Amino acid sequence: MEETSLFTTNAVQQPLAARLRPQTLDDFIGQRHLLGEGKILRRLIENDTIASMIFWGPPGVGKTTLARIIAQRTKAAFIDFSAVTGGIKEIRQVMRQADENLRFGDRTILFVDEIHRFNKAQQDAFLPFVEKGSITLIGATTENPSFEINGALLSRCKVFVLQALTADDLVVLLRRALQEPAGFGMREINIADDLLGVIAGFADGDARAALSTLEMAVLNGELEGDTLKVTEESLEQCISRKSLLYDKKGEEHYNLISALHKSMRNSDPDAAVYWLARMLEAGEDPLYVARRVVRFAAEDVGLADPRALELAVAAYQSCHFLGMPECNVHLTEIVVYLSLAPKSNAMETAYLAARKDALEQIAEPVPLQIRNAPTKLMQDLNYGKDYEYAHDNPAGLTTMQCLPDSLAGKAYYVPTGRGLEERYKDRLEEIKAWKKAHGAKK
Repeated sequence: MEETSLFTTNAVQQPLAARLRPQTLDDFIGQRHLLGEGKILRRLIENDTIASMIFWGPPGVGKTTLARIIAQRTKAAFIDFSAVTGGIKEIRQVMRQADENLRFGDRTILFVDEIHRFNKAQQDAFLPFVEKGSITLIGATTENPSFEINGALLSRCKVFVLQALTADDLVVLLRRALQEPAGFGMREINIADDLLGVIAGFADGDARAALSTLEMAVLNGELEGDTLKVTEESLEQCISRKSLLYDKKGEEHYNLISALHKSMRNSDPDAAVYWLARMLEAGEDPLYVARRVVRFAAEDVGLADPRALELAVAAYQSCHFLGMPECNVHLTEIVVYLSLAPKSNAMETAYLAARKDALEQIAEPVPLQIRNAPTKLMQDLNYGKDYEYAHDNPAGLTTMQCLPDSLAGKAYYVPTGRGLEERYKDRLEEIKAWKKAHGAKK
């Protein structure tokens, strides 16, 4: 916890990202949808009319930097608080200080970095002070506030979504780092524009990652007289493996599996393989992906290609036998197969329709004719009476009613006619026609 946003470390000893942290809105790169001329967040900051808010976005997009710019511009007391190191005791101390400030007519802005790390009880501690105006809360989080922030607290905050920086934004930032005295402007650095583009692509929208990579590349550059040259070979050593944005328990986990599922549903094998690779290379459990693929085979393909389910289960077993990285080709095979397979959601719609009736209709008893009668008492109560054994009929069919009376004739399975399901559609129509011709009630 600290009262100011001043740095106490010698600037030379700081990482490049810290040395180049923007001090004004004009220096800030990215987030033009929030900070462009006339945009709401810019106006709030410039007019010093900050309300309680949450900054939500991936790492390295400027959440903490915005808070520090606010700290410099505001006339309110500004308290910087970390959810990593602070607890209930520290929160209460801050709240007492905020109440004291309010007594003298002074506002207090409390910035809580990584606010999602606070549990519900800790978040609840802020609520009464936000409600009575003792503090204006600014929280920063990489996690979806809908899931991670107390609902009562979230309802009192405006959520601003910060986006990953574009590659162009990051190239501008990297060039600034090479030119400004706080960066490498005091040295002669030779690095090709295309290598700056490589760094920007590697950083994946994260300004901190881009600057850290540039710093590492410069420190490992080759000295040629007074010039330090960054070569393609030395840069490759610094970015030998990309650290993909992924949180196996957070929102991005669900975003990526959703992207995979919807790409397969849209019959786009290229997109499906890409999202599969994004998940696997970020460390996702291949068995999780395989389970979702098995679900997809029935939910979105179904009887349009009954073999899809067999292959999906086989892919799961392959993942179980082999693990990563060997099973990546098995998952690729089934993902491509399912993308190209004819689609039918008839299984899903059939179950959902039946589920609705099962939950909302009166739970009628099972019709007597299809009840089992293993005891004499059950036989005496007419269990199994009038049961018709389909195999006794040359057509293998009967007119016996199997649904409760209130649902007689209800159709849950409605085949689409795509792929092999066209055969099942024709067969179902034949069955219904036979039953109607032989006197079925409906």
